[in-house]
Amino acid sequence: MYKPVPNLGEKSVGKSLWAGITTIALMAVGVLSLSRVQAQSVQSPPIFENVTLGPRFSPDPLTIRGISGGEIAAQKIAGRSETATGPCVGFTDDKPDHTVVLTSFFNFLSIQVQSPEDTTLVIKGPGGSWCNDEYEGKNPGIAGQWQPGTYGIWVGSYDKSKFNPYIIKITEVNLLNPGPFRR
Repeated sequence: MYKPVPNLGEKSVGKSLWAGITTIALMAVGVLSLSRVQAQSVQSPPIFENVTLGPRFSPDPLTIRGISGGEIAAQKIAGRSETATGPCVGFTDDKPDHTVVLTSFFNFLSIQVQSPEDTTLVIKGPGGSWCNDEYEGKNPGIAGQWQPGTYGIWVGSYDKSKFNPYIIKITEVNLLNPGPFRR
């Protein structure tokens, strides 16, 4: 299955090993572009950017980018159809789009997806899996307390085989309406 990979820059947070991968974008003209993805050992190597965060990370909010969607039902990735933070709907890839490593406990952390299209979210890590579909309009997100450890993040599209660009905002700032809250 072809999934376009955006050109990603190196993040200043965390330690990373970047490896070049080549992706072919077949459009009207046909373009060959070289993108970089970070190597990290977790369930499967993620497709897009990875970050390692500790308390008081900077910049806050931290943003990472990717392309949503895939062929796998989100409930299969999460291992259930519903979580305390919302339903496990939409379609993703089998590999996580991102890996976030938290070096310490976070009393509050928010992970929000922003996309012009309807996207969904699955996060697997210490303590289980969490899903969300509607955090702000059609954009999913999960906020709350987070244990240290490695988290796989899958951003899905509501419709199967539909691929949408997105930005994930990660912040420690607790706004008045934190949305779906996990404990």
